[in-house]
Amino acid sequence: MFPRTEVASLAARRHALSARLSGVVAVVHAGQASARNYAANAYPFRASSHFLYLVGMPLERAVLVLDEQSSTLFAEEPDADDALWHGARPTLADLQVATGCDAVRPLGELERHLEPLRARLAALLPQDAASVARVSALVGRPYEPGGGARVADERDGLLSDAVIEQRLVHDLAAQAQLRAAAKASAEAHMAGMRATRSAKTEAEVCAAIVGELYRRGMADAYGPIVTVHGEVLHSHSHDNPLRPGDLLLCDVGGESPEGWASDITRTWPTSGRFSPTQRAMYGIVLDAQLRAIDKVRPGVRYRDVHETAKRATVEGLCHERVLRGDVDGLLERGAANLFFPHGIGHLIGLDVHDMEDLGDRAGYAPGRTRSDRFGDRYLRLDRDLVPGMAVTIEPGFYQVPAILADAKLCGPIEADLDRERLAAFSDVRGIRIEDDVLCTQGDPEVLSSAVPKRADLVEALLG
Repeated sequence: MFPRTEVASLAARRHALSARLSGVVAVVHAGQASARNYAANAYPFRASSHFLYLVGMPLERAVLVLDEQSSTLFAEEPDADDALWHGARPTLADLQVATGCDAVRPLGELERHLEPLRARLAALLPQDAASVARVSALVGRPYEPGGGARVADERDGLLSDAVIEQRLVHDLAAQAQLRAAAKASAEAHMAGMRATRSAKTEAEVCAAIVGELYRRGMADAYGPIVTVHGEVLHSHSHDNPLRPGDLLLCDVGGESPEGWASDITRTWPTSGRFSPTQRAMYGIVLDAQLRAIDKVRPGVRYRDVHETAKRATVEGLCHERVLRGDVDGLLERGAANLFFPHGIGHLIGLDVHDMEDLGDRAGYAPGRTRSDRFGDRYLRLDRDLVPGMAVTIEPGFYQVPAILADAKLCGPIEADLDRERLAAFSDVRGIRIEDDVLCTQGDPEVLSSAVPKRADLVEALLG
């Protein structure tokens, strides 16, 4: 069902990265599963995205060593008990054929191999603490687990920058993976829409969406958000009933067997029909999204895509008489951020927020930094778009009580905010519409376009 990345493509990625290393030897650890409560009961293993990008297989505890001349994979040899407990595992010779690495050697030989290279070593870290400690010992300098000091010295910085430069632009094999992930995730969203006809709870709709992902051979790329409380941006509970008049916000994406992600959000009425006020506000968000998507073109700064969505939001709210006054002035005073308090999107690839383990080093071009302004400071990406870059476009409208009650945030526009008119939209807690978009040489390619988002088409699918 999913395309398999050809060995030649994996080899090409390794060769391209090697050419950027300037004498550095890269150590890329796959990571290992963490125990849930005892060692034999582990969480599902998910290999480091950097490892998957270069090797294409989730090999627990394996390490890729990459220099300017060769790629050597160190992996565990099959154990005699594997056939009983886990099924037959590939031999080292099998792995060499499957990955195209120049050599595949037993994991026990890794430290001896690295010892004479220590002065040239740099690391790309997995997320689990045990593997980070292992890499620290192998490379000979301390690293912190999680999002801390992922770059410990200039060699790590050079390696990170080389990886960022390469992974920002998806090759044809990666684009095929992203299209397949988006297509399957789109089918899952439509299964959720159909399930809403008879569902009584958020959990039933979530089960329909995630079940369709599993049926298609995917895992979920992140914790599913299926909620009638769309004003809670990352609500991961699914215990609310579905009541007539609710809007259900579903932010769910699948992950392909090789780890490539999709990230789609749709919002639909539980009763099958938008109310007039819901339809009006939904139209504002959809207009903002379509205008932002149209900006995904070579040379456009992603921050300008964000600003396009903000302007469309304020213009729509002025049209609905929630706001009044000059659009430029309202934007300057932060009006958009009260109702759209997050960034327009992010990179997408092997991570749903691609390469965010490397922090703003990946998301922000050199010389660019995050805004200190509420709302804008959550923008995850500020680079100029190039063909082959994949991003999400996900504007929203939310009535967050804590924001609307904050005098410091609302004060600058209070005189131009008609709260009585806003109260007419009380049946709109939160709306978000999100698609995965590939920048091309011409028009943007919306990878997740199969999921309807026009209000009349959504209603038709809901029945």
